[in-house]
Amino acid sequence: MASPPILSLALPSNTGRVLSIQSHTVQGYVGNKSAVFPLQLLGYDVDPINSVQFSNHTGKSFILLLKSLENLRPYIQFGVSWYPTFKGQVLNGRELLDLIEGLEANNLLYYTHLLTGYIGSVSFLNSVLEVVDKLRSINPNLTYVCDPVMGDEGKLYVPEDLALVYREKVSNQFFM
Repeated sequence: MASPPILSLALPSNTGRVLSIQSHTVQGYVGNKSAVFPLQLLGYDVDPINSVQFSNHTGKSFILLLKSLENLRPYIQFGVSWYPTFKGQVLNGRELLDLIEGLEANNLLYYTHLLTGYIGSVSFLNSVLEVVDKLRSINPNLTYVCDPVMGDEGKLYVPEDLALVYREKVSNQFFM
């Protein structure tokens, strides 16, 4: 097991260091945008890698509709809406591995935890599995927490073959 990098000695964390590979949206709170701050509040040192960067969520959005603002007893109705579109970028597996190589070249690849969320392709998921192996070679006690974000209400918003890879290759690697 490698020793922790100088950065983690300079910024000690009693709880650990987390590499979080998840989505990011400009509007809304999903993926890294919803995970990083709470983990930091709990004392973790968190390094986020955005698997995608989108303008907004690609699926359902829960919205609040204020009714009758003039009325003395306004009420709030919860509604569900689909965004008509989204724009953004998707990180590919090679780009993920480039980031990991940069961290490794600077002795910054020591993590106690790996957290993964939305992954949009089989090739990116295979690169994540390479990252798991590399992190475990540095720290065999690495805890891998996986949130296999694949869809809502029985509908997938990722390729169907991704679910098969999660079942066959990933499920024995993480804690759900």
